[in-house]
Amino acid sequence: MLARDIMDTRFHTLKPDETVAQAVKMFQTASREEGKKIFGLIVVDDADRVVGMLSMYDILLFIQPKHMKIWGEMEDLEPDRLFNDLLGKVKGIQVGDIMTTEVVTIGPEMHILSISDLMINKHIRRLPVSEDGRITGMVYISDVFYHMLTQFLD
Repeated sequence: MLARDIMDTRFHTLKPDETVAQAVKMFQTASREEGKKIFGLIVVDDADRVVGMLSMYDILLFIQPKHMKIWGEMEDLEPDRLFNDLLGKVKGIQVGDIMTTEVVTIGPEMHILSISDLMINKHIRRLPVSEDGRITGMVYISDVFYHMLTQFLD
């Protein structure tokens, strides 16, 4: 079983100059259209070449207040007000400023066992499948898991 056999050819992309607010809307749109939760999106340039990935984790890490651990110790602190102020500032930040730029891609001929090994060793949940410099699909760890498990149970 190869990447081309298990990859999802429906995927959504972002541009580096889009805002975090636009990215959050794309996460919602992609999840609705795919019928499953989407946790990461490919970021491409104007020539549709991969320049990064943006995950929900990247956004949460960015909006997490740096001094979160001491909030409970500060009695005069209003967390809701501070959080709303922070969210207001984050909305205009560009995707390119917080995306992960070191993206691992795979070819369509990579075997599922190699994909699994790569995902496990690099702690990767999704791998763009690239052919001739263009993204043709996405392999999710859940696809690898269920395809391998199906073979195991048969």
